[in-house]
Amino acid sequence: MESVLFKSITELGKSIRNKEVSSQEVLDSYLKRIADVNPKLNAVVQISEETARLSAIKADEELAKGKIPGPLHGIPMTIKDSFDTKGIISTGGTKGREHFVPSEDATVVNRLRNAGAILIGKTNTSELTLTYETDNLIYGKTNNPYNTKHSSGGSSGGAASIVAAGGSAFDIGTDYGGSLRYPSHCCGVTTIKPTTGVVPRTGHILPFGGHLDSFQQVGPIAKYVEDLNVLLNIISGPDWIDPSIVPISHGNYKDVDLKNLRVAFHTDNKIIKPTTETENVIKQAAKLLEDTGCRVEEALPNGIEQTYELMIELLSADGGTSIRRLLKQAGTSEHTLPWLGLAPPVESEKLDAIIMKWYHFRSIMLSFFKDYDVILSPVNAYPAKEHGTTGNSLATFSYSMTYNMTGWPSAVVRGGESSEHLPIGIQIVAQPFREDVALAVAEFFESSIGGYKPPLI
Repeated sequence: MESVLFKSITELGKSIRNKEVSSQEVLDSYLKRIADVNPKLNAVVQISEETARLSAIKADEELAKGKIPGPLHGIPMTIKDSFDTKGIISTGGTKGREHFVPSEDATVVNRLRNAGAILIGKTNTSELTLTYETDNLIYGKTNNPYNTKHSSGGSSGGAASIVAAGGSAFDIGTDYGGSLRYPSHCCGVTTIKPTTGVVPRTGHILPFGGHLDSFQQVGPIAKYVEDLNVLLNIISGPDWIDPSIVPISHGNYKDVDLKNLRVAFHTDNKIIKPTTETENVIKQAAKLLEDTGCRVEEALPNGIEQTYELMIELLSADGGTSIRRLLKQAGTSEHTLPWLGLAPPVESEKLDAIIMKWYHFRSIMLSFFKDYDVILSPVNAYPAKEHGTTGNSLATFSYSMTYNMTGWPSAVVRGGESSEHLPIGIQIVAQPFREDVALAVAEFFESSIGGYKPPLI
């Protein structure tokens, strides 16, 4: 049954519906895989085996009666521990919620269950999802399946690690500054951070609201690009609770004509230079698109060099007030956020100036899309770092930070590997609400370069 672990959601769903394999058999395979690899990874931090088995039995019984509740019927999933899951401990990586059991699901979890997915466990996250290495005082650190001495990235590091290792069909994470894209880059899987306003954040440890509300987005992590499209269609749309979500339908990514795309690429954002291997992955990707007939140019958006300085200004403007509020609400007194409160809150005049600077940044960045449909860039300046060193240079994350500040959709797909055999991702950015374009380009790279490759763990 090992083969089911590395099928796409579409293939796995078809196998279940055609009764080539039962939901219970699929569940058994995933639970066994988690038991085999998780001691080396520490990616899955809660297992809901009894409830999952009951759900799998029910799925098989419904199928026998000709009932298929949704497109994910009988497919096992894990969920980042920053989301509330009814009846399962949901810590958000913070000590005050070590034993917290929610009474209801987060919106995205509820939608996935209604589509037929079976929740088998929760995956590790950094505290409040606010650091780039997945480690916390409750569960400890999560390892990279390609080299356990290296980080799986953060904050959705548990999600990326277990999906890459074949222990989950898919996971749902969040991205506040690269927290979907960086772990996917580190672990060689695929993801998409949707446009601001696409997926509700109701039931997440870092909630909607505040002056940086538009930074954080919810998105899927999977092995294959076609899975991202299936999942995004399920979790998108208003829930009438998160006030920032807009009703919008995504175009079919299969209908995108690559030959008509205008593509810009850059390998250096003028903030920090990436490794030569990373540069080569992006250049190869650009050349492949050019060979299809795309107009491809090396071009850097005006103002992108402001990303890191401006992001830090925005994050520190309130002096950590909003984070202290979240820690207090969780009942947390001991935390792992050493940068909290290092800068005092800025006065109103300076705050106004920072926000206006941000909106000017967004405007000049948006003007770049008058001439281009897609931007290719590194996800990060480096492949996965060794444990404890990820935060040594936050500027390396400026490649992902840019697109939290603009709010544009950004997909990641594996494009190559380093000399240490660690994955290197390609970041594919599209115009606002053109997730279809980002996914079309990602699938092209997946098919032409190879995409996901199971780790030898």
